[in-house]
Amino acid sequence: MITYQQLWRADPAAWRAAADAWRRHQPVVERRAAEVTGAAGRLRHDWAGVAASAADGRLANLRDQLDAVGPALCDVDQILSGYAERLARAKAVLADWVATAGRLGLSIDRDGRVTVDPLVTRPDGPSLAGARQVADGIGQALALAATADADAARRLDAAATAASQGWPARPSAGRPPPQAGPARVRAWWAGLDDAQRRWLVRHDAAWLGRLDGLPAAVRDQANRLLSGRQRSALLAQRAALLDSADPTAVPRLRRLDRLIAGLDTVADRLASPAGPRAYLLAVDGGAGDPPGHPGSGAGSTGRLILALGDPDSADNVLTHVPGMGSGLDRVGGELVRTEQVLLRCQQLAPQESTAAVLWLDYPAPAFVDEAASAAPARAGAADLRRFQDGLGVNRDGGSAGLTVLGHSYGSLVVGTAARDAGLAAESIVFVGSPGVGVDHVDELAVPADQVWASTADNDVIRHATWPQLWPGDRLWHGQDPSAAGFGARVFSGDPAGHLGYWAQDNPALDSMARIVLGDDHHREVVTRR
Repeated sequence: MITYQQLWRADPAAWRAAADAWRRHQPVVERRAAEVTGAAGRLRHDWAGVAASAADGRLANLRDQLDAVGPALCDVDQILSGYAERLARAKAVLADWVATAGRLGLSIDRDGRVTVDPLVTRPDGPSLAGARQVADGIGQALALAATADADAARRLDAAATAASQGWPARPSAGRPPPQAGPARVRAWWAGLDDAQRRWLVRHDAAWLGRLDGLPAAVRDQANRLLSGRQRSALLAQRAALLDSADPTAVPRLRRLDRLIAGLDTVADRLASPAGPRAYLLAVDGGAGDPPGHPGSGAGSTGRLILALGDPDSADNVLTHVPGMGSGLDRVGGELVRTEQVLLRCQQLAPQESTAAVLWLDYPAPAFVDEAASAAPARAGAADLRRFQDGLGVNRDGGSAGLTVLGHSYGSLVVGTAARDAGLAAESIVFVGSPGVGVDHVDELAVPADQVWASTADNDVIRHATWPQLWPGDRLWHGQDPSAAGFGARVFSGDPAGHLGYWAQDNPALDSMARIVLGDDHHREVVTRR
C-alpha cells in the first residue's frame, strides 16, 4: 500500500526521465539494424560460397535480434510513461485535498490522518464532516497511486518475462477479415497469448499498425517500427531522383522533402520527454506517385494518426480532424493546435486524465476548388467512424468521454460521419466550418445538446457561400452550424480569423477544453447570447 508520505514525496518527473532513457535507445537500435542489413547486402554482392552463406545467416539472425529489441524498449517506455502520468494525477488529487484541508482549518499529520485544529476552527459537526471528506479524498489519492504502482509492477514483470522468451510463437492462420469491425478485432487479439502478439508486432507491423480495435500501445509499437522504414523509402526515392535527368524531378523532390520533414517532426514529438507521451496509431509516409499520375509530383500528402497521451486509459479523449491542406507534409501546425487544447485541459483539470488525437487519415482537399466538393469528406467519414468505434471498444465505455472536433473542412468530415449510423462521440464540435453536410442538428445521430459550434466574425470561411443559389447562412456544405437556425450550442471567441481559435488568450480555447472535459465543465463554457 502506498503511504501518504510516499505519495507526497513521489517524483513523477524521475519516472518520465527513466521512460525517456528507454525511448532514446530505440532509434539507436534501428540504426544498428539498418547497418547490419546494409553490410549483409554488400557481402552477398561480393562474396559467395559456404562461408558466405554461413555469414549471411549469422547476420540475418543478428538483424532479427536487433529488430526484436525495438518493441521491447517501446513497451518499457510505455509502462514507465503511463506510471508517471498516473502518479502525477494521484499527486494532483492529493494536493487538491490538502489545499481543501487548509481552507477548512484542518490538520494533516505525517501519516495522512486528518484532524480538526481547535486553534483554527471549532470541532463541531460541519468541521468534523469536512475532516471525514478530506480523509476520504486522501484515501482516493492513495488508492489511485497504489493501483498505478501495482499495474506498472505487473506489466514490467511481464515485459521481463517476454524479454527472456524472445518472439517465438507464430499465431495460427486465423485472422480477422478485412471487413471485420473493431469489436471483432479486439476479440481476436484477446484470444492470442503474449508470445503470439509479440510475433505479430515484430513480423507484421504494417498490417497490425492500422487495425482499429487494437490497443493503442500495440499500434504504437508497430507504427514506430514502420516510421523509420518509411523515411528510408522516401530517402531512397529522393536519391534516385537526384541522379535522374527527368525534368519532372524538381516538383517530386519538393514533395519528398516536405514528407521527410513531416516524418521528422513526428519523430521529434515521439522522442520528446516534454508533455504527455505520444502514441503513433497510424503512419503513411506518402511514398510513390498517385495511381494513374506517374511523375506528377503531386502524390499523397501522407497520413497520420498521433495520440498525445494514452487514449485507452484517459478519462477524456479529443479527436481533432483538420481541414483543407492538412497532411503529413504540413503536420507541425496541426500538432500544435491539437496539443493546445490538451494543455488547456490539463490546466483546468489536472486531476483528470486527458488524451488528444490528431486524426490526419483522409484525403484532405489541397485547394479551394477541391474543398467545394464533399467527396473527400465522404471518403474519410467511414474511416473516422471506424476509428472512433475502435477507441470505444478499448475503453469499455462506448462513446463516454469521447469528443470529436472538426476544423474547417474537417467539420464536414465529422458531420458526414455523424449522420445516419452515427459517430462514437459524447460531444462533437464544429469550428470555422463551411457546413457539415446537414442543415439542422437533429439530422446528426448525436444528442443536440452535445453538438457545439463556433465561427469567428472575421473567419474567411464565412465567404464559402453560394449566394446565387442559397441566400442567408447557407454555406458550401449546408447551413452554418454556428447560426441560430442550425440548433447547435454556440460558444464565443475572439475575432481572430480562421486559425485563431487556439490562441492562448482566446476564450474559444477554454471553451473547447471544457467541452472535452465533459458535462461537469460545460456550464462554464461561454456561449453566445
